[in-house]
Amino acid sequence: METSRRRLEGRVISNKMDKTVVVVVERLYRHAMYKKVIKATKKYKAHDENNQCQEGDLVRIVESRPLSRTKRWVVEAILERAG
Repeated sequence: METSRRRLEGRVISNKMDKTVVVVVERLYRHAMYKKVIKATKKYKAHDENNQCQEGDLVRIVESRPLSRTKRWVVEAILERAG
């Protein structure tokens, strides 16, 4: 049975840690009062078991149980390689 875990797509900006990557996710939203479209970014630490991700890769991350103090996401798939 497929669980309803959250999935996000973002770009890898750091892979300097062992089995961990930092993924930046951008989202667009409209300001409630001024109606201007604003681009917001957020960084997530994600588990990369085989150290396959490189900086610049487009990846899909999926929510998981806490793996460390700051790591709650796992890299599900590499959608596009950098370069």
